[in-house]
Amino acid sequence: MASWREVKQIEDYFSRKGGKYAKEGVATEMANQTAPGAIELDTSTKLSYDRTRLAYENTMMAWVRTATSLITFGFSVYKFFQIEMKGGEQVERLLGPREFALMMITFGLVSLLVGTVQHVMSLRALRAQYPAIPRSIAALLAGLISILGILVLIAVVFRQ
Repeated sequence: MASWREVKQIEDYFSRKGGKYAKEGVATEMANQTAPGAIELDTSTKLSYDRTRLAYENTMMAWVRTATSLITFGFSVYKFFQIEMKGGEQVERLLGPREFALMMITFGLVSLLVGTVQHVMSLRALRAQYPAIPRSIAALLAGLISILGILVLIAVVFRQ
């Protein structure tokens, strides 16, 4: 890897030449994303941070899959028994289809909340050591699934 002095000499050379290379020093400076005074990490350390971040993303996606399964299963049970018992008699039970659906959807939303909190805390700890960690797309997906779950919960609660 070239030292800072060598890069500066190359930039000065091209800026004296004029023409299309005159502004290349600015582009090179903008491409440098590390903070001034920050320690440059070697490739294996950067890759280990990326592996750790991807493991966190994978774990978050597992939480999202679990929550989505619980939410959709609860809503499916509710809709199935709603269609099945349309004209039939209503039997009073301690835990009917509606209560079961509410319980499953709530468990799904709570599991999504727990997974998201764990994910955010893990990424904060990782960002404290390596600030160049990108934003989590899995957390965005978790937010969208939670909105879907809340809408389903509202639909089950307010439809008798």
